[in-house]
Amino acid sequence: MGHSPFLPPLVIMGVSGTGKTVLGAQVAHALDRRFVDADDLHSAANKAKMGSGVPLTDEDRAPWLDSVAVEAARTPAPVIACSALKRTYRDLLRRSAPSLVFIHLDGPREVIADHLARRDHEFMSPDLLDSQLATLEPLAAEEAHATVDVDQSIPDVLNTILDSVNRMSA
Repeated sequence: MGHSPFLPPLVIMGVSGTGKTVLGAQVAHALDRRFVDADDLHSAANKAKMGSGVPLTDEDRAPWLDSVAVEAARTPAPVIACSALKRTYRDLLRRSAPSLVFIHLDGPREVIADHLARRDHEFMSPDLLDSQLATLEPLAAEEAHATVDVDQSIPDVLNTILDSVNRMSA
């Protein structure tokens, strides 16, 4: 699928272990878009905190979200992997890129926990899953979004995301 001026900027969102980075990179490749992994924008202090199993506060996240918003605004229609767990976080990102569409990767806790157990992440402790699930605020009807179940193969999740994006941009 080639570059289309009608495709909106995307945020591949969800808790840790849903496949945001892997799927975000694949979506960006399929759509010929720039991929941004918001994890790369965390400060060393945030990475150390999460690595020790301590959840970030809103104050910890504020400068990070500002950096993500800058990336969303400066790149035409990027694909961004970002947890975007709270409505206030998503609203902040939308202020920089009003046409953002959120693709929420979701699934049963057990499936996500299994994904976390099988991967090696630079700083995200699997112990933070329950904290992230508690922080997650469902997307509201007025937020441009699609929810995709991650309890299927990566190629199937990718195809579902691409189908959703095509429907939303038609």
